[in-house]
Amino acid sequence: MTAAAFATPGRFWPAGEAAQADYETLRRQVLATGVLPDCLAAARFARLGLAGLITWPAAEPVFHAELVGAAHPPWTPYHDPRLDALAAGYAVLLDAATTPPTPTPKEAHR
Repeated sequence: MTAAAFATPGRFWPAGEAAQADYETLRRQVLATGVLPDCLAAARFARLGLAGLITWPAAEPVFHAELVGAAHPPWTPYHDPRLDALAAGYAVLLDAATTPPTPTPKEAHR
């Protein structure tokens, strides 16, 4: 394979973390020009390696969120299943808040 083939890989998903975005940017630059760019991420990578990028990323984190709405049932004045789902969700949270955590086998010996 040629360097050009590695420089433009087909991505199925965007970089999810700042360190990954920094690494991909540096990788693209090195494959295109053969040298590290003159930037903060490149200096950290040259001095500390991949651990430097992971510990102190220079890029902003990339967040990808998708909002999915619930289907509205036909209106009825007597019963709304969305309220049942909301109440069940709160019941799970309240149960988790009042139930003491179970000790793991390692903690049981203390």
